[in-house]
Amino acid sequence: MAAKIILVAILIFSMGIPFGGYLLGRKKEGSTKAALALNIFLFFGTLVVADMLLFSGHIYAADAGTAAEASAEGWRYLAAALSTGLSCIGAGVAVASAASAAIGALSEDSSIMGKALIFVALAESIALYGLLISFSILG
Repeated sequence: MAAKIILVAILIFSMGIPFGGYLLGRKKEGSTKAALALNIFLFFGTLVVADMLLFSGHIYAADAGTAAEASAEGWRYLAAALSTGLSCIGAGVAVASAASAAIGALSEDSSIMGKALIFVALAESIALYGLLISFSILG
């Protein structure tokens, strides 16, 4: 429990210190770069401390039944991730082409705004369908 409190405190400080430094040094030139460098340093420092606290060395072998159940859970998570990821990639490709065509059409005739938005929304719904499939896989 104490390790979790320490980890949360380090995480809060790693976000708060660079932001406070940026706010205090806004008038100075280069304060944004310094705040970004400090944020990156503290972020990776937090990762190192989290690794030391969470992976402190107690490793046990699992029995065969637990390993089989974990393997089945892994396949479920992989299927959910693939359905969400691939549908989002497909939606991104579809939205890219539909939105650029909609912007081109709107530049010539502004009365077709509703039709253009419907086509872009239909392309975006592909990502929502993949997300629903991943929820049904996990549920």
